[in-house]
Amino acid sequence: MGRSLCQKNTNKEPLADKMIMLHTQKLFMKRTMLIALFFYLPFQSMVWGLLGHRIVGKIADSYLTPKARTTVQQILGTESIAMASNWPDFIKSDPAYSYLSSWHYLNAPDSLTYPEFQSYLKNDTAADAFTKLNFIIKQLKNKGLPTDKKLLYLRLLIHIVGDIEQPMHVSRKADQGGNLIKVLWFNHRTNLHSVWDEKLIDYQQLSYTEYAKAINHTTLAQRRKWQQEPISEWLYGSYTISQKLYSEITVPDQKLSYRYNFDHIDTLNEQLLKGGVRLAGLLNQIFGS
Repeated sequence: MGRSLCQKNTNKEPLADKMIMLHTQKLFMKRTMLIALFFYLPFQSMVWGLLGHRIVGKIADSYLTPKARTTVQQILGTESIAMASNWPDFIKSDPAYSYLSSWHYLNAPDSLTYPEFQSYLKNDTAADAFTKLNFIIKQLKNKGLPTDKKLLYLRLLIHIVGDIEQPMHVSRKADQGGNLIKVLWFNHRTNLHSVWDEKLIDYQQLSYTEYAKAINHTTLAQRRKWQQEPISEWLYGSYTISQKLYSEITVPDQKLSYRYNFDHIDTLNEQLLKGGVRLAGLLNQIFGS
């Protein structure tokens, strides 16, 4: 009996070893794919995190006209504006949509005055946030646009309006919008772009609905002003902020923590609020008439 058991165990060992090897190989392949996917994504297309875009979408939803809301709901179906805002980030893993990566940001030289910035935009022929946002607006005003294109362009509009209110999305090409500027966020290694994408927002420890409710306090006059300003001013506002943010980083691996949050939280909240208000203005303009 003892010998028989020993023989059975001996026979099972190769099978067990094979199962362990197969499991290890699968884990290695999954990790390799995840690493490859991370490096496949263009650095500058890392935008407001999930929360930032949803906050902008939630705020926009509160300022829609009844007609615009009905049309938006018809296009999005059961998807809310807040949830639709994340779709352009979710599809980055699909090579079929890789052409959209540069639509999330605008590269611009340093130290431009507003007239110089306007001139720069006038000569802009790149596939970027400025040229493609104008393209999308024009397409969505086309009553004969196919249903699938309406859904695609509406999701992109929602997302890109949020993107351009993130200051590091209107900044330098050389450092990939701050992705190459390494800093410490409470002793954790990160970069300037990521601080403005996610770190500051996550630090507030609010859900996107709580966050939107906390900051969504505007006057009619304020909303009209923000909505009536041309897109060039929206972009220049973010550009001037990014220029200031660059100037504040004076040493490699600069530590950012409590004071940085205190100094910049009002700017962060205003950019999120502007994004929501301006998105609502565009949706009302396109679908509310």
